[in-house]
Amino acid sequence: MNAWKLSPGQNGMDLDQHNVSIGEPGEGEVRVRIHAASLNKRDLMILGGQYPVNIEGSIIPLSDGAGEITAVGENVDNLSIGDRVSNLFWRDWIDGPALADHVAMGAEIDGVLADEIILPAHALVKIPNTLSYAEAATLPCAALTAWNALMETGDLKAGQTVLTLGTGGVSLFALQFAKSVGARVIITSSSDEKLARAKELGADILINYVTTPNWAEEVQRLTEGKGADVVIETGGPGTLSQSLEAAGFSSQVTMIGVQAGADQSISPLPLLFKKIRLQGIMVGNRVMFENMLNHMIKHNIRPVVDQIFNFNELPAAIQTMTTSVHFGKIAIVN
Repeated sequence: MNAWKLSPGQNGMDLDQHNVSIGEPGEGEVRVRIHAASLNKRDLMILGGQYPVNIEGSIIPLSDGAGEITAVGENVDNLSIGDRVSNLFWRDWIDGPALADHVAMGAEIDGVLADEIILPAHALVKIPNTLSYAEAATLPCAALTAWNALMETGDLKAGQTVLTLGTGGVSLFALQFAKSVGARVIITSSSDEKLARAKELGADILINYVTTPNWAEEVQRLTEGKGADVVIETGGPGTLSQSLEAAGFSSQVTMIGVQAGADQSISPLPLLFKKIRLQGIMVGNRVMFENMLNHMIKHNIRPVVDQIFNFNELPAAIQTMTTSVHFGKIAIVN
C-alpha cells in the first residue's frame, strides 16, 4: 500500500511517499481503509520541526482520518467489516483525565495518511451516514478540541458569550457548537470576507483584528463591559494578553493553539482580579467524542470543509494551509 512518511532530514523533516506492507489485524485490532484525512496546524509544526516530539526513523503523518473497516481481528465484537469509522487523536484515551503516557496519532505513533492502517478497536468511533468521509475526517482533533473547550471543560450555557479567534477549524466548530446551545458568539478575523461567511454560520459579532487591533477593548465595549464568558484562545502567547482583557469576570480562557507567536510580557493580574480560569486543552477522549457526535446528529451540525485535495496532492494541501487562506478545514481524500 501507499503511505506518506515523515523522516528527519538536513533541513527539518522530509516528506515522501513510500510503498509499505501492513499485514493483518491482531487480537483486538481492525484494519481501516482510509478514505479521507484532514490537516491541522499541528501537522505543519511537526513538519517544520517545531512540535515538542522527537521523531526517530520515519512516521506516517496526520492525526485525523475517516474510512471503512476492511478486516477485523479476534475478540472484536463492536465493529464489523464495512463499518464507517473515524479514529481517536489520543489512541488509548477512553475516559477520565488525560495521562502523560497517552500517545497521539501522527507524532508518537503512526498517523492516518496511508491507504490502510491498523488500530485497536477502542481507538475507532462509528460515524453517521449523514457525514461524508471528508467531513468525518475533521472530527478527531479540531472538532473535539472545540467541543471539550466549550461543553466538557467550559460547561457553556445558553445566553453566555463565547469569543473565538480566527476562522480555522477549531473556531468554526466552536461557533457551531456555541450557537446550537443558545450562546452568543464573537469571532475575529483579518478578512471581512471570512467574517461574512462566519455570520452566515450564526456569528453574532464580527471583529476585524487588522482594522481593530485592540479587539479586546472592542469586545468589552460591545458586551457593555461584561466581556466573554468563554474565550477560545487559538493564537497562543501572541494574543493571550488581549484574550485575558476580553474575558469577563469568573470566565474561562481556553488555550488550544500557538499560531500568533510568542509574547513574554503577559500580565497575570487579569487572572486574579477577574477570577479567570486559564485552561489548556489537549483535544479530548473517546467518551467526549461520542458525546460530541450525538450532539452533532441532534443539531444537524456539519463540518465546514473549505478545500479538498487528493492523496498525491499533499504538498499542495500543506502549502495552502501555510498561507491561511482557507476557511474551516482542509481535507485530503484517498
